[in-house]
Amino acid sequence: MEQQPASGSSWTRTVTKARQWWARTWSFATRRSRSGASRVTSALVPAAVTALCAVLAYVFAELVLGHEDPLFAATAALIALGFNRDPKVRKVLEVAIGCTLGILIGDLMQAVLGQGYWQAVLVVYTSILVARFIDSGATFTLQMSLQSVLVVLLPAAEGGPFTRSQDAIVGGFIALLVTLLMPKNLRKEAATGLRDLYVTLTGALRDCSEALRSHESRTAWMGLVACRGTQTAVENLRKDVKNARELATFSPTKRHARPELDETAHTVEMSDLAVRSMRVVARRVISVIDNGALDDEGTGLLADWFDEAADAVGILGRSLGEPAAAGRHKSLSVARGALGGAAARLDPAELGATTLHAEALVMLLRPMMVDLIEATGSSHDEAVGYLPRL
Repeated sequence: MEQQPASGSSWTRTVTKARQWWARTWSFATRRSRSGASRVTSALVPAAVTALCAVLAYVFAELVLGHEDPLFAATAALIALGFNRDPKVRKVLEVAIGCTLGILIGDLMQAVLGQGYWQAVLVVYTSILVARFIDSGATFTLQMSLQSVLVVLLPAAEGGPFTRSQDAIVGGFIALLVTLLMPKNLRKEAATGLRDLYVTLTGALRDCSEALRSHESRTAWMGLVACRGTQTAVENLRKDVKNARELATFSPTKRHARPELDETAHTVEMSDLAVRSMRVVARRVISVIDNGALDDEGTGLLADWFDEAADAVGILGRSLGEPAAAGRHKSLSVARGALGGAAARLDPAELGATTLHAEALVMLLRPMMVDLIEATGSSHDEAVGYLPRL
C-alpha cells in the first residue's frame, strides 16, 4: 500500500515528460512546416524562371547550334542564375564568366594533354590559380574549377573540342538575358528596408520622450542601442540600391527607373545621417536626465517635441514604403510638412532649455531634422529654412 503513491507518482512524471516531449516535437514540426511553406511560396516564381532558363539554354544549343546533349548549356545557366529571389547582374555575369573560363581551360588542356586522372588534377590546379588571379571571390574559383574538372573527366564532345565552351556561353548569356528582362520592382527591397529603418528611428524618438517623462535614462539607452544596430541595415540598403541602379543601367526595359532610384539613393544617405545624429541625440538625452539639466516645464516641452517628431518620422517611413511614385510623392509632401512643423520649434528658449546641457540637446536636434527633411526630397537650403533663427 505504501508503494502505490510512489508508483503513481513515477507514472505521472513519465506521462508529463511524454507530453512535454510531444509538445516540443509538435512545436518544432509546426515551426519547420511554416518556414518551409514560406520558402516554397517565395520560391514559386524563381523556381519557374530557373527551370525555364535551364531548359531554354539546352534547347537553343541543341536546335540552333546543333550540339548533341548540350548539358553544359543547362548547367551553366543554372549556376549563373543561381537561386536568388532577385538575381544580380554583376553576380550572374561573374558566375557565367567563371563557368565559361573553367570549361575553356578544360577544353584547351584536354586538347593538348589528353584525358586522364593526372590531367584532371593539373586542370583543376590551373583553373584555381587562374581564378584567383582574375577574382578574389570564392564562388568564381569554385565555378571555374568545377566546370574544368567535369570537362576532362566526362567523355569528349562529338562536336569538337570547344563545343562545351560554346554551350557554357549560351547558358551564361541566357541567364544574363533573363536577369535583365525579368520583370521586377527595382525599388521594392529598398522601400522595405527604409520602412524598417524608420520604424527603429521612430521607436528611438519615443524612447527619448518616455525617458524624459519618467526621468529614467535607461529608456533612452534602449533607443540608443536600437539605433546602433541599424548600421548593417543601412549597408544592406546601399547594396540594394546599387544592385537596382546597376540593373536599371543595363536593362533596356528598366532604364526609366533610374531617376527614381537616384532619389532613393539620396534618401538612403540622408537617412543614414539622420540615424547617426539620433545616436548622438540619445546620448545627450541620457546626459540631460542624469545631470538634471531640465526643470519640469522644460522636460514636458521636450518630451512633447519628441512625440511630435516621432509622429512626423512615422509618416516619413510609411511614405517611403509607398509602391507608386505618385502616391509616394504626395505622402512625402505631408511628411515634409510634419517634419518642418517640428523643426520650426527647435528654439532652446521655446522648449525650455535654459541650461548648457539642455541647449546642446536642442542644437543637436536641428541637423537631424534637416537630414530628415532632405530625405523627403527637399534641397538643403529648403530644409534649413524650416529652422527658426537663433
